[in-house]
Amino acid sequence: MRIIKGLALLMCTLILLTGCGSGGTQEASTKDQKMKVALLLSGPANDQGWNATALEGLKEAESKYGLETTYSENVGVADTEAAYNDYAARGYDLIIGHGFQFGDPAVRVAEKFPKLHFMATESNSQADNMASYVMSCEQGGYLMGMLSSSMSKTGKIGVIGGIEQPSIVKELEAFKLGAKKVNPDIVVYEIYLNSFTDVAAGKDAALSMIDKGADVLYHVANQAGTGAIKAAEEKGILACGNSYDQNSIAPDTVMCSTIYNMPTVILTAVDAVKNGTFKGGITHLGMKEHVVDISSYHSFEDKIPEETKKLIADTKQQIIDGTLTVPVIEKSTK
Repeated sequence: MRIIKGLALLMCTLILLTGCGSGGTQEASTKDQKMKVALLLSGPANDQGWNATALEGLKEAESKYGLETTYSENVGVADTEAAYNDYAARGYDLIIGHGFQFGDPAVRVAEKFPKLHFMATESNSQADNMASYVMSCEQGGYLMGMLSSSMSKTGKIGVIGGIEQPSIVKELEAFKLGAKKVNPDIVVYEIYLNSFTDVAAGKDAALSMIDKGADVLYHVANQAGTGAIKAAEEKGILACGNSYDQNSIAPDTVMCSTIYNMPTVILTAVDAVKNGTFKGGITHLGMKEHVVDISSYHSFEDKIPEETKKLIADTKQQIIDGTLTVPVIEKSTK
């Protein structure tokens, strides 16, 4: 009987020490353990755009700090909360959702796991242990609008959005403002796909704009936007890429791309967790912080007029200096 009681006591002690409880009882890694970071992506990690740059950031943080990392691809809106819950229950110190739609689910899960840290990009959500890191994507979109308008010969251009949500709308609206700054009479066609992954829908939307005379296209649609680039390539018109230098997708078509420096964003969050300074709130990061930028012009360097390149460069510097603030419009004006 004493042996049985002793074994029972030992088992209880082991359970307490190993912390196998679920829900809010889950502890973060101790100082002697590797910090664990998980990343949730709305589409495939190899999309050569929005998701690829986030994975690049995760890998850079892993290399710099010796982190234990993992990621989930193609996390649908309906599955975001479950994905956060799963990684939290497994004790991941920092769980990052890459996109506006991850914000509210992160807040709900963060409440149940107060000792862990949660983050979403492009969100307006926050809690004590949940932060949103918002990139000023409208700054890059504005410059792409100026470039597209400058390079159009028909006076008609197009822009394609993924899901009509604030983080996407603000960039399409900035694109339109930039385009009209160059040519007040420019016609801008716009379509929202209600998808970030439907490449065929992106291509169909682009073709419909081309049929109406658009000769330069831009997208803010993640993987679906590659369909628009391919449509532009097939029809022999120009395009601009998004989130990542997408010139390699169609070198004779993509003049320039907006670039989001996700490694800097993710390293900023990881640094805060490691230093014990992580706190909830909304942080805005743009060109001044080297998080938003545009790519080189590649083979289009000599094809884009010098006055256009100077206009883009001067406007970019004004944004960095703070003498020009690109409006943030989160409701579509179409």
